[in-house]
Amino acid sequence: MRDTLEEMQGIIETTFPKNIHFSTNIAEDLRLTVGDPTQLNQILLNLCVNARDAMPEGGNLTVRAYNSEVDAQYAVMARGVAAGKFIVLEVVDTGTGMSQEVQDHIFEPFFTTKPLGSGTGLGLSTVQGIARSHGGFVNVYSEWKEGTVFKLFLPAIEDVLVGTHAARPVESLPRGHGERVMVVDDEISILTITKQTLEAFGYEVITAEDGAQAIGLFAMNRDKIDVILTDMMMPVMDGPSLVAALRRIDPEVRIIAASGMKSEGSTMRAAGAGVRHFLAKPFSADRLLTVLKDVIHDKG
Repeated sequence: MRDTLEEMQGIIETTFPKNIHFSTNIAEDLRLTVGDPTQLNQILLNLCVNARDAMPEGGNLTVRAYNSEVDAQYAVMARGVAAGKFIVLEVVDTGTGMSQEVQDHIFEPFFTTKPLGSGTGLGLSTVQGIARSHGGFVNVYSEWKEGTVFKLFLPAIEDVLVGTHAARPVESLPRGHGERVMVVDDEISILTITKQTLEAFGYEVITAEDGAQAIGLFAMNRDKIDVILTDMMMPVMDGPSLVAALRRIDPEVRIIAASGMKSEGSTMRAAGAGVRHFLAKPFSADRLLTVLKDVIHDKG
């Protein structure tokens, strides 16, 4: 995989416009995966070309490769994925981004946003097909005018990684002590798995399916809610608007923002609303519980 990434870097640096600044970040302890080098090269090139086309005025293109462990929490949030050890190839651009409507269709065969004659529309459906044929999957996160992140997950080969630590055993994960958390997300599957995870580790949970419902619940229970975990991309009332409304009710309320896009714009909007803690979606139970513990104890 490292050779594939280095080969792709050479192609990009010699053929892409000079106003696109390319960088890579490859974990030194990157696990191994089994796959067809030609097909994996095709996936990366496809994603990078799409990123280039999304930045007609130039911008930043970053390719990262790192290890990841998918647990039950993460698997549900990633929609039907099997838990296990993976390597992640992440392609990040600072381009025009995509609307939610476009994101809902990008992996369909022949779907394209490009003008007639500028593309076949087969690219991302091919990417998804190759990923699945390797036992992996692809996630996409995008915000209009903020950029896009594609994450390609490929199964890692077990017992070949040197110098890394296994995931923490369940019994060592941080636990709550009856604190009440309100979880706000418009996706019911995410609400359900997050509620189950938090309750299994000692928290009480209130859920809200949108910002308006969250404001009503908080107004009635403000003295009983210790932390609010809210998605930042929701219809009708988005995360930043919800945070602002909650702050008007209680300026000291503790909030964790969650989003698939940890772009500079998203982080700045969250920070501007007084949110200091951010969870990149999908997140594991380990990451969720660790951040929650930090917020409750007001670390960082």
